[in-house]
Amino acid sequence: MEKRISGIVTTLNEEHNIEAVIASLRQVCNEVVVVDSCSTDDTVRKAEQAGATLVVQPYLGDGIQKNVALKHVHNDWVISIDADERLTPELVEFINNTDFDATPYDGFAVRRRNMVGSRWIKACGWYPDYLVRIYRHSKLRFRDVKQHSSVPTVNTKRIKADLLHYRYRNIGELFAKPERNYSTRGAKILYLQGRRVNALTPVLHGVGAFLSNYFLRGGVLGGIDGLTLSLAVANNSYLKYAKVLEWQRDETVREKENFDTVW
Repeated sequence: MEKRISGIVTTLNEEHNIEAVIASLRQVCNEVVVVDSCSTDDTVRKAEQAGATLVVQPYLGDGIQKNVALKHVHNDWVISIDADERLTPELVEFINNTDFDATPYDGFAVRRRNMVGSRWIKACGWYPDYLVRIYRHSKLRFRDVKQHSSVPTVNTKRIKADLLHYRYRNIGELFAKPERNYSTRGAKILYLQGRRVNALTPVLHGVGAFLSNYFLRGGVLGGIDGLTLSLAVANNSYLKYAKVLEWQRDETVREKENFDTVW
């Protein structure tokens, strides 16, 4: 019996990922909906060629963008993943062996297996990174927030199956992923919220982020990758507050920044 479950992917310039992620979802889904944020590469053509339903939507923010797809799916049960994520064989097996019509749960949380290159990173709280990605959208959906959205865990169950997340292609992307400038985005959000800082704020947040990730979240147990990840998180935290400070102190820099393009 065919599974009545819809796959959802949000994209922006993912031409190198889109075919593989659609193929991954096709293992368990009878339809795939791609919500594209006006890509300028070959993402749209490849998605349509792969048989996905394409929805073009200028980016609205994390959770809001993911929920756009819900207007275009034909099934109540959906699985939402990013373009750089793939279903593992055990996750495919779980979905194929589950009677979603009979389950008392409204969603299932999977373990996200975060990768840097071909290396599985478990330090700094990166595993098990439980996230609700399979859910009944008549009951659950991503929170309508623009940053760090997630599906609520109400009436959901954690399952012992992984979702592969090819998070960074190499160490360099840990520090600077060009298409996702997290520190600038975070800084703009803080500045627009009226947050003001002093000269010590970037240092305190940077040091605090390193100590938290390296010692409290187990980076020290992750060898060189744990150290590198902790330094990258600290660097991002430092830069976020340093940029807010710069906009406060330097009018010429602030005037050249476009605060209408946070998302």
